[in-house]
Amino acid sequence: MIYAKSNPVESLMEHTNLVMQNCKKLKELYENDIRNIAEDENFWEMLEIACFYHDFGKVYTPFQNQIRKELRVEPLDTDLKNDIPHGYLSPAFLSYKDIKSKFGDENYKILVQAIAFHHERDREVEDLKKFQEVLDKDLCFGIKRLNDEFGMSLEKVNLKYINFIKQGIRIKEGDKDYKKYVMLKGLLHRIDHSASAHVTVEVKPENNITETVKNYVEKKLNSNLRDPQNFCLQNKDKNIVMIASTGMGKTESALLWIDNDKAFFTLPLRVSINAIYKRILEDMEYRDVGLLHSTSYDFLSKEGYEDSFEKYEISRQLSYPINLSTIDQLFTFPFKFKGYEKILATLAYSKVIIDEIQAYSPKIVAVILKGIEMIHKMGGKFMIMTATLPNIFKEYLEKRGITFEFNAFYSDINRHKLCIREEKINDDLNFIVDKARDKKVLIIVNTVKKAIELYEEIVKNDFIKENNIEVNLLHSLFIQRDRFVKEDEIKKFNRNGIWITTQIVEASLDIDFDVLFTELSTADSLFQRMGRCFRKREYNGAEPNIYIYCNEVSGIGTIYDKEIFEKSKEELFKYDGEFISERDKGEIVEKIYSRESLIGTNYLKEFDKALVFLDAVYDYDLDKRDAHKELRDITNVKVIPKEIYDRNITLIEAYFNEKDYKAKRDKLIDIKQLTMDVPYYRVKNNLIESKINGIFIVNYKYDDKIGLHIGEEVTNFI
Repeated sequence: MIYAKSNPVESLMEHTNLVMQNCKKLKELYENDIRNIAEDENFWEMLEIACFYHDFGKVYTPFQNQIRKELRVEPLDTDLKNDIPHGYLSPAFLSYKDIKSKFGDENYKILVQAIAFHHERDREVEDLKKFQEVLDKDLCFGIKRLNDEFGMSLEKVNLKYINFIKQGIRIKEGDKDYKKYVMLKGLLHRIDHSASAHVTVEVKPENNITETVKNYVEKKLNSNLRDPQNFCLQNKDKNIVMIASTGMGKTESALLWIDNDKAFFTLPLRVSINAIYKRILEDMEYRDVGLLHSTSYDFLSKEGYEDSFEKYEISRQLSYPINLSTIDQLFTFPFKFKGYEKILATLAYSKVIIDEIQAYSPKIVAVILKGIEMIHKMGGKFMIMTATLPNIFKEYLEKRGITFEFNAFYSDINRHKLCIREEKINDDLNFIVDKARDKKVLIIVNTVKKAIELYEEIVKNDFIKENNIEVNLLHSLFIQRDRFVKEDEIKKFNRNGIWITTQIVEASLDIDFDVLFTELSTADSLFQRMGRCFRKREYNGAEPNIYIYCNEVSGIGTIYDKEIFEKSKEELFKYDGEFISERDKGEIVEKIYSRESLIGTNYLKEFDKALVFLDAVYDYDLDKRDAHKELRDITNVKVIPKEIYDRNITLIEAYFNEKDYKAKRDKLIDIKQLTMDVPYYRVKNNLIESKINGIFIVNYKYDDKIGLHIGEEVTNFI
């Protein structure tokens, strides 16, 4: 037997058969779409060849001995070392003569590079004498073993391919055969990875999502399709940029646009993605939907879904027809890291939806727009939908020659009447508390520190204590277990009381409060906050239902750009004591975020700097880890507060002692429920490594009402 893997044990024949089955499955579902993108009638035959030959280099005796050692099987005789990646050896078994005569020289190069780099390595091909030695001493005998195992009649190996896999001549963006190469190499990655995970490369949808959504809207919601939904349905073969007010059915609009195509639906927050996942799966009863973010397995497990690990693996392999994802799981490819073709090739025959694009930092928006440009060039389609759209985003697409259908749908319902207060929010707590007598009150501030400060002041208020009014706090510094509970509670909250939160509730969280008290932020963020108050209801009261505080505002210059904050303040003062319409909000954001208005702001400098960097990125300079780091605004560290660690020491010891892989994985999920992601700079002086998959212990106090008390150390730190 020629071994391919040791855990689980799998022969080269078994793995190759799985790879070929997945190649066939992909072809069945997307044959014409993918062939048209690659622009070559022979594409599928070339992909089948790449799939068949990609791991033949594993016949190399030192590679076999490495697996044999792990399996405690008698080693094969050799004096060679396992110091050449198997991918670099696999193309030696391709017949240069046959490939050249059938597909031509350029396609031979494409095939060789796709196979050689299906596992990206840092080592370059330099020592030709070493390859010649391997060929003479080993691979020439490996032919017989391959022929015996696969029933083939390979005749010889050769080194003609070596000159094609030097880093300096790799196929890059701008080269003549770039699209074909991306599709061939990227799909080989997908097919190989899904075969290794023992899941299908593509799930065939049981139902058409358009018909599912129509049925849901008409029968379950007892409604007709709205204007944004009809617009998306009528333009399902085009790119779309759409503004639509909160409550106008943007999610259903996007799903209708998908139709029969494969799709990726992105949102800024995991809690929003989880909510839409449940809605599609449970309310709409559409089963073929995947969930892709950093804690998706934890969520699936916690919710008790059957086969949660299988769902997680299928999602990881991008195999579902509809995939819900955070940006960081997909939009790493604009950095052109080693192996980026897997994602780009998949998005090339998919539709990509960007929801709430204004919620991202200027750097991340630049990455998204560059990614959209790359997807468009490859043949994929995109949809940007948002309640407010900064003008510079649309301007970028137009400047790059990217065509799209644009429309704006503003609700004519009055939902928000403003009161602008020239004082700090702390000075108005008695007024805020009084409102909680008979209303659902939402307070949103700009920093966690300010949220905790307000919570501690409000719970001491005599009126709150005497009337037993409920006060809750939600921000990012709760462990996952407590945050899940709080997110669930705020969504179900339907009585008088107070919730104090940060901007984590802004985007796509389906909550609806009676009155909002908020620190002023930038206009785009502020209008998102307003969407959590009278979300879908009309407001016709005499008193304001939105109170905005402008003095001693937290987070300005750090979280929010100071210049844009001042421009937002100037625009909003025009509406003091007045209703602000959805169209007003859109026009304010468009005005503030025009290039002319942004000149001199840090926002525009960061946006333009990121675009210059992305335009200059050289293929394969970064690895995937670097790309993730570039995409994230801050470097976070995963931590367990010391008190939580100590209380759960039995679980943690059980994890360390567990030998069974599945049981150990399940215990790790339970441990992750005790963690939170915290900016490294805020906790760097109080960390100790826990030895649990990169999780640290942090020496700050913690409780389930306040969260992590940054600055308050626990004594007797281990």
